[in-house]
Amino acid sequence: MRHRSVSALMTPSPVTVRRTTAFKEIARLLEEFDITAVPVVDAMGHPVGVVSEADLLRRPPTGGTATAEGLMTSPAITARPGWSVVRAARVMRRHRVKRLPVVDAEEHVIGVLSRSDLIRLFLRSDHAIQQEIIEDVLTRTLGIAPSAITVVVDDGVVTLSGALPQPERMPVVLRLCQSVDGVVDVDNRLSCGAEPG
Repeated sequence: MRHRSVSALMTPSPVTVRRTTAFKEIARLLEEFDITAVPVVDAMGHPVGVVSEADLLRRPPTGGTATAEGLMTSPAITARPGWSVVRAARVMRRHRVKRLPVVDAEEHVIGVLSRSDLIRLFLRSDHAIQQEIIEDVLTRTLGIAPSAITVVVDDGVVTLSGALPQPERMPVVLRLCQSVDGVVDVDNRLSCGAEPG
């Protein structure tokens, strides 16, 4: 069982600007591409900062000379394409940022991951979530027969019912189900011990 990767959710080939890009050009790009921020890159394509709508509003131009270098939030907090989305979300929370430029091994910007991209995880279909829990969590990871536990998913809420033969595994089952991408909550209706036969 693996969480989705940053590369699966990021916006590839993002719009970027240079340190010398003017305020008005940045504002135009945000509007034209319907985005809320742009990474600022150096001559090698390495990220040095990010200019967001909030940065533009916080530092309005004086005399029309404002550039990305004076507007950007720096340094740029970045992510790697192979990271799990959980790791990326933790980095966003820790640094209080809404987006992460995604860089390759040479530190070139190859994408952007935003909070709205992470929210898309919760738009996974109930069927996809159910299949992942049955096949990956219960069968492959825990070795529990699919017939032992009934898994119903409705709007991201997972209801587990049936009998769990080993009561000590209950916290593990619940934790793994909760960690599946797209799960909003887990309703535990499991009993412990084998079903009477």
